[in-house]
Amino acid sequence: MTPAVPLAFLGLVDATCSGFRAYAGRDARIRKHRPAVRAALRGTAVGALLLLASALTAVMLLLTAPDHARTYATLAAGGNGFLLPLIPYAAAVLLSLAAYFTLPFRAGTLAMVIGLGPLTLLRPLAVAAGCLGAVLNGGGASGLLVGAVAGGAVLCVEPLVHRRWYRRVQ
Repeated sequence: MTPAVPLAFLGLVDATCSGFRAYAGRDARIRKHRPAVRAALRGTAVGALLLLASALTAVMLLLTAPDHARTYATLAAGGNGFLLPLIPYAAAVLLSLAAYFTLPFRAGTLAMVIGLGPLTLLRPLAVAAGCLGAVLNGGGASGLLVGAVAGGAVLCVEPLVHRRWYRRVQ
């Protein structure tokens, strides 16, 4: 199985959350469901566009490679290696979100502060661990290149969404 599908899914979910984070806390209205959904969709759209860069990088590597099968196997190994450190990170985020949505208000807020706050700060380290995993799992330079482009893409979503739509919102 190709790791591209789960990696793309994780990237788009991260982009959705990044769009929401770009907006969250910038509006004093109590009922802000629609703007929050709009911000999440903006993050998803920006993330999808940015993640195309990693797909195009992989396609270009495959098209220019002398041995397509070997390059595909190398990219698949790199993708699996990139995915390995992201699985526990995504599980921790999912657990924190589940606690936030299921626990009473105070406990859910505590789960958000203790869980999602630090996990958001650890995103660049998770991407770096993914890049290292891509190399160590046999992805080589091509796996590292595609992983670095994808990692850079997901890390750029929140600043781009914030700068484009929410810079002036206080």
